[in-house]
Amino acid sequence: MPRHLILALLCILSLAGVAHAAGIDSMTHADMLSAARGTEVRWHMWGGGDQINAWVDGYVANEVDRRFGIRLVRVPMDASVFVNKLLTEKAAGKGTGTMDLLWINGENFKNARQAGLLYGPFLDRMPNFKAWYDPEASRFDFGFPVEGYEAPYGRAQFVFEYDSARVKNPPRSFAELKAWILANPGRFTYPQPPDFTGSAFVRQVFYATTGGHGQYMQGLDTGLYAAKAPKTWAWLNEVAPALWRQGKTYPKDAAALDTLFARGEIDMGMSYHPAHAQMKILEKTYPDTVRTFVMQEGTISNTHFTAVPFNAPNKAGAMVVADFLMSPEAQLSKYLPANWGDLPALDMKRLPADMAAAFAAVDLGAATLPADALAAAAVPEIPSDYLELLEKDWESNVLDR
Repeated sequence: MPRHLILALLCILSLAGVAHAAGIDSMTHADMLSAARGTEVRWHMWGGGDQINAWVDGYVANEVDRRFGIRLVRVPMDASVFVNKLLTEKAAGKGTGTMDLLWINGENFKNARQAGLLYGPFLDRMPNFKAWYDPEASRFDFGFPVEGYEAPYGRAQFVFEYDSARVKNPPRSFAELKAWILANPGRFTYPQPPDFTGSAFVRQVFYATTGGHGQYMQGLDTGLYAAKAPKTWAWLNEVAPALWRQGKTYPKDAAALDTLFARGEIDMGMSYHPAHAQMKILEKTYPDTVRTFVMQEGTISNTHFTAVPFNAPNKAGAMVVADFLMSPEAQLSKYLPANWGDLPALDMKRLPADMAAAFAAVDLGAATLPADALAAAAVPEIPSDYLELLEKDWESNVLDR
């Protein structure tokens, strides 16, 4: 082909790409619904929760097919993996990828946003967000501004689990927890960071041993971290010899910790999901006597989000699914312990009376703390820069000490 024709063709393709992007940017939600019908949305998300997977493959997939004519495909992939994949695609100039929707938050969102890997802002075009959500509650993700580049779809909060048949009076502070661990050698452990639950436990200790979260909320202060973090390593190293297997090894992830707890090899578990224990009871994995508790220092909470990659081939479909996940109906389904038990992200005060009553009527089970007790104990996540430092330094200061 003559060179001038090649250049002309490239110019036409480039203009088509610009026009396509401009079309997406100017689409109303009604436009998105029309464009999404008959398409496929590939949702890349953490795949380590069987009940979560079943809810997505069942309820969500069925509803978006029935309502919008969208075929939803769940693709199990850790967030750090798909962020790295997007980095590679952006560096290679790959304008159209294979991922439409992402489950993302924390340091993965910050890293993706700073690298220009996400499409947006789009949140202001989501009808369910405008109707049912408090914008102030979704302004930050681990201290990093959201700015409309991700959509809230659930909340989580850290709890400890124990079997009330074996432990009559669980500790209520981290000082009491240390004393309990030392008095009951081999009966406690936590997943090895960077496992999400193990990392959250280390942050809980960091809060408790260094004077709380407030001092860290303005962004990373390396001098402050250097002065405070040794107190956390001292606490963790003091209890390490009394942990399961003398602290020489740690469960590789939260699922491994659940197995130890279910087998009775340890007396306490933990989860960044308040209804996790009740879900396990319903599965017949945990005995009916399991209960949850939080510490008087507070319990870390956060919001999880969905986002759209910069090169998603089906941005319209992805935004339709993201909006549906924010709907009261989807939030209610997700809230049921038999489905997932994930805390709703919407603002209950905005709901009509019948829908608010439906949420209030949900039986969270005896193992789940009441919503008001969780809310009273909730403290925010600190900026993710601290999380990354704590995960890295845990290895050198605790694991390899």
